[in-house]
Amino acid sequence: MTDLGDVRGDFPLLGRTFEGRPLVYLDSAATTQKPHRVIETIDRYYRELNANVHRGAYRLSAAATDAYEEARAKVARFIGAGSPEEVVFTRGATTALNHVAYGWGLHRLGSGDRILLTVMEHHSNIVPWQMVARLTGAELVYLDVDDEYRVDLSNLDELLDERVKIVSVSGMSNVTGALGPVAELAEAVADTEAVLVVDGAQLVPHAPVDVAALGADFLAFSGHKMLGPTGIGVLWGRPERLADLEPTEGGGEMIVDVTLTDAKWAPVPHRFEAGTPPIAQAIGLGAAVDYLEDLGMDAVRAHEEAITAYALDRLSEIPDLTVYGPRDVATRGGAVSFELGDIHAHDLATILDEHGVAVRAGHHCAKPLMRRLGAVATTRASFYVYNVAEDVDRLVEALWKAREVFGLD
Repeated sequence: MTDLGDVRGDFPLLGRTFEGRPLVYLDSAATTQKPHRVIETIDRYYRELNANVHRGAYRLSAAATDAYEEARAKVARFIGAGSPEEVVFTRGATTALNHVAYGWGLHRLGSGDRILLTVMEHHSNIVPWQMVARLTGAELVYLDVDDEYRVDLSNLDELLDERVKIVSVSGMSNVTGALGPVAELAEAVADTEAVLVVDGAQLVPHAPVDVAALGADFLAFSGHKMLGPTGIGVLWGRPERLADLEPTEGGGEMIVDVTLTDAKWAPVPHRFEAGTPPIAQAIGLGAAVDYLEDLGMDAVRAHEEAITAYALDRLSEIPDLTVYGPRDVATRGGAVSFELGDIHAHDLATILDEHGVAVRAGHHCAKPLMRRLGAVATTRASFYVYNVAEDVDRLVEALWKAREVFGLD
């Protein structure tokens, strides 16, 4: 776990202590910490460039516009997009998925059509489709998960028929860490009329992603899960898909002309960025991309595999602890959900917090998956580039303390 070097010093919040204990931050699946580079870039924007973009004829506005569009170009390069125009800035992955649900699905689905999802999806990749299905009369169908916590494709041929117009899948589960079968689904839909949407909120920050090879029509992800600020996300789409996507918000910036009865949309991607965009956030995301590219995404992925393997081994030492997720780290990410005996997840997280270990507890915005697993809630530890073996050791030590507190010994 030294491929990345010692990067912890780049993250100021990791230097905090709680009641004399150094912070062990294990909630990166919810949001990542921010390196100095990102924080300073956002601060510099407000101090030196603060102006609205695309609108002003003065030099400060032009400089802000250049920085904003440079961030778009960085994101495009990071995911292998053919051009920056394929990148739409949104408020987050949830907004990006809603763009597709309402901008594509609402206008193209009807009674008798189907939307194919998986049981392991985050609510942001279920609820928008439920809402669109109610409005259009389309039907939702789901791929199950197998005993290894991976999406079960055994009945894909049966479900993926001519009625399926949209297939939407997570690239990586935020609960079990399981990688989604994106390649298999891309191959399956290639000769159909279905559009493939990938929720990359957990995938893009943790592994190299090349949209040219991904096989998807749309990809959504968030900035704050990849060292960037909150309030910024990305929708990538194939140019021909974006050209046919309807705007879901109207207002300034996204038009070239407005009359009392009609409006003409601006070119892609600006037609999808109504109003003042998240300028500082986009520029901060560009700085996060720079940081990750300096580390190298192959190294990021290798680090995550190594620390997840170490965590799974250490957690296996603890009696009465059940891990929900694949054992093979090559098929999973660093989100590790578990139960300890009959201790409620929130109680367990509280005990861990008393030992300076920050984890997530609850249903993780994935209630259908939790019901499928037979769990009301789980505790989740999730890892990223700044986590080291000592963090896992602290987690395990705190779990042993929790067993004592709740009388499991």
